[in-house]
Amino acid sequence: MSGVIFLIQGEKLIEMKEEKYDSEDLLQKLLENYPKILAGDQINSENPRKWLLISREMGVPDDENASDRWSVDHLFIDQEAIPTFVEVKRSTDTRIRREVVAQMLDYAANGVEYWKIPEIKVQFEQRCSENGTNPSDVVQQALGLEVEYEKIWTLVESNLKNRKLRLLFVSDEIPKELKRIVEFLNEQMKDVEVLAVEVKQFNGENLKTLVPRVIGQTSQAEQIKNPGQKRQWDEQSFMDDLPKKVSPEDVSVVKKLLTWTHKNKFRIWWGQGSQNGSCYPIIDLPNSSHQFFSLWTNGKIEIEFQWMRRYPQFADPEKLLTCLRMLNAIPGVRIAEEAVKGRPSFSVSVLRDEKNYSRFIDAVEWLLQEIRAN
Repeated sequence: MSGVIFLIQGEKLIEMKEEKYDSEDLLQKLLENYPKILAGDQINSENPRKWLLISREMGVPDDENASDRWSVDHLFIDQEAIPTFVEVKRSTDTRIRREVVAQMLDYAANGVEYWKIPEIKVQFEQRCSENGTNPSDVVQQALGLEVEYEKIWTLVESNLKNRKLRLLFVSDEIPKELKRIVEFLNEQMKDVEVLAVEVKQFNGENLKTLVPRVIGQTSQAEQIKNPGQKRQWDEQSFMDDLPKKVSPEDVSVVKKLLTWTHKNKFRIWWGQGSQNGSCYPIIDLPNSSHQFFSLWTNGKIEIEFQWMRRYPQFADPEKLLTCLRMLNAIPGVRIAEEAVKGRPSFSVSVLRDEKNYSRFIDAVEWLLQEIRAN
């Protein structure tokens, strides 16, 4: 049933009636021009979400080197560089009830697997070029961040790698079938926030009012997604926590690895885990950034194969298998070949032995040579 709201303008009462959108494209265009419609204050009242549109109709492939099979209506990021997929449907479109969910899950599952950050960055910069704007200025103005432009893309990359996403279904009216599915998914998915945003339109006397409402936030979802307070780790907190979880010998190995990364001009990105600290040594080249492994305060070394395989230098899977075999030559490391698609790990204690440590460094240096040679 259509609703009515009243606007007082001076001494005049204006009756504004709810109306359907003439087209899906109209609602999409409104989101492009006015991202605040996505109600970032309702999504997070303590730290309202700010939005930066990366691209409309962002292509999504379904294989490593395939062309785009689908396109998500909008790809945004927020001030934490969390990729936010937005799919828009009018309530008159029957796909808004259930089919849109399958579409969105296709986009998310394949986007995190096959998107390459340089390509996403190019899409954003092309949009800025068309608008005559500076990409760095657009990021700062939209998100209110005083950070290096390139670091934003490193954060986007990290969030994609860790499957930290947000999926938003947007319509003028969210049907009960979709509402139930959204609430269910949001309660079941720890790192992926699944919500619907209902954006009703009211018109009257050449005035338009948009009223957004976020759907899908339940107390159960909140408990699942925030079981403990997340923290931003840094070198001091990482090194303070490490001795509580590993032996003094393993602490020495981690210190040795960090010293090696500093000597070789790696930049360290510190994680945000609620229980275990993490750090990601990143090598910055003129037009790209790369990470090969990460260190954790629970004593694990994680090999970032899943991320490396997106780099053009490792498009040939045999190259990563070469690295895997170099690592498997270290006594105590056993990584199955199929793990080259994931993020396998092993205990840092394996590297207490000087020969094992040298073999690990040889593998990382080989990766560095491959990156720099291409």
